[in-house]
Amino acid sequence: MIAIVDYGMGNLRSVENALRRVGAEFCVTADAGVIRAADRVLLPGVGNAAEAMENLRRADLVGVIRRLRRPVLGICVGMQVMCRHTEEGDADCIGLFDARVRRFVAAEDVKVPHMGWNRIGNLESKLFKGMDGGEYVYFVHSFYPELCPDTIATATHGVMFSAALKYENFYGTQFHPEKSGDAGERIIENFLKL
Repeated sequence: MIAIVDYGMGNLRSVENALRRVGAEFCVTADAGVIRAADRVLLPGVGNAAEAMENLRRADLVGVIRRLRRPVLGICVGMQVMCRHTEEGDADCIGLFDARVRRFVAAEDVKVPHMGWNRIGNLESKLFKGMDGGEYVYFVHSFYPELCPDTIATATHGVMFSAALKYENFYGTQFHPEKSGDAGERIIENFLKL
């Protein structure tokens, strides 16, 4: 069973639909016991990272997430809250990934938010099994995790940034695999096999 953490942020329906497409069994929950008992945990997110952290604290889920020993996948804001700190709202986060989340600087050739299809490369994880790099995935974000020792995929939008992170059993994608077509479906399937 996969637990999709409902902490008042995000694109729960898109994630549910993606899991249905691959035939996965899941539930949407904010119950700590259900999350701890799940085989896999998904932390989706769209919105403000500081608000997401506040919601996780209010639901008393920060420690629950930190102590999970099963595969956990954070998507977009769900990954950002697993970093050390975010410039969005100047908030301390869960601190699983050794990265700071920074805001893109708009320029003539750099639109903020970064929205649309972009290539990922430098793939270094079983999360990307069967992928060579150069695949297009879908991004929607104004903030990005900097490059760090936990980086397992990169993308470029004005600057090179962490498109995906991994630390122990924790994984994160800045892009939305649930909206990334065949490449995203493969990533979801790979996550379910970890």
